[in-house]
Amino acid sequence: MSLDTRLASVLSDVLEIPVEQVGESTSPDTVKTWDSMRALSLVASLEEEFGVEFTDQEIIEMANYSLIKLTLQEKGVS
Repeated sequence: MSLDTRLASVLSDVLEIPVEQVGESTSPDTVKTWDSMRALSLVASLEEEFGVEFTDQEIIEMANYSLIKLTLQEKGVS
């Protein structure tokens, strides 16, 4: 599976939205269910799915789909 497919699947599961609604514009501003508790769940789910660990700074900076994808790519995930 591609990075985009896997990332969309994680976001869909954690945020409880259809995978078709996940894309470059997905952020806390566009998804009502993306609150602080789900943000924590999202980080844990991403670390598990992609086998990575995020620093505190990375977690702060991962504020939307595009920034999450960029962070994963910087960690060598493809």
